[in-house]
Amino acid sequence: MTRFSDLNIKISIKNFEGDKIRIERIFNRQITVHDFKIEDSKVSSYKEKGITKFLTLQISIKGEKYILFTASMGLIEEIQKVPKDKFPFETIIVNDNKIYEFT
Repeated sequence: MTRFSDLNIKISIKNFEGDKIRIERIFNRQITVHDFKIEDSKVSSYKEKGITKFLTLQISIKGEKYILFTASMGLIEEIQKVPKDKFPFETIIVNDNKIYEFT
């Protein structure tokens, strides 16, 4: 009989490490972005405003890993344009008149 381990099936789910951090705590601070995923939003109040996606970032600050959640359309648009071979990268997230951007 075949053993499951012989099937060479690997999990494709990304597990990010670290404590959740609020975006307000990292504005204008140097961070390293290691990875990201974009998923459908489950928050009904966001959906009512037309916000259908949210971004999860695996970041680190001075070597300490954190997980950041945001529905910022600006950050979602920008992160999708970063080639996978450019991760990790250093950046600063700024709040420019309620529009969040990588710099």
